[in-house]
Amino acid sequence: MKKNEKTPRRASQILRKQRTVRDLSSLYKLPALYIGRFQPFHLGHLDAVKQILRKEKSLIIAIGSAQYSRLPENPFSADEREKMIKAALKEAGISAQKYKILPVKNIEDYSKWPAHVDKTLPPYGTVYTGSKIVKNLYEKYGCHNVKNVKFNIKISATMVREKIKKGANWQKLVPSSVAKLIEKIGIEKV
Repeated sequence: MKKNEKTPRRASQILRKQRTVRDLSSLYKLPALYIGRFQPFHLGHLDAVKQILRKEKSLIIAIGSAQYSRLPENPFSADEREKMIKAALKEAGISAQKYKILPVKNIEDYSKWPAHVDKTLPPYGTVYTGSKIVKNLYEKYGCHNVKNVKFNIKISATMVREKIKKGANWQKLVPSSVAKLIEKIGIEKV
């Protein structure tokens, strides 16, 4: 078989896969996906989860870079981040029946990252993100609908970490339950 004969066959396989996942998503109402590092989980993340759950029946919240902790950009472990998210959602009155929190280890090859996430997590439908990188990767991958999360609250986890390091008022940027957990874990770890 010649090289140029493989391309149409490969393209048709990709298109079939794209249609299948998208069709299954609407047919079976697969949970949506919201993935982030959540270092730490802040009010902007909470607002994003609320927005998504107004549109979707259920949600997988994937904790990215799950293998990293005690590093400047990743000070909290996946377990600590999961506790923060659960506490914040409980405080916000969001039923634990509406979401699952699952870890996803990072891989260094961006082009393979969406497929890695697919292999790591149970089936999911629409991907919600505020990250241009994640949006572009999933659009190139082509197997899921991708929607932007509108960040109504202009906070970043980097901003929270910087305020913690400077001893500035960071508590107002996170749900109170998350502030308590961070203080319990130890702000010196940030």
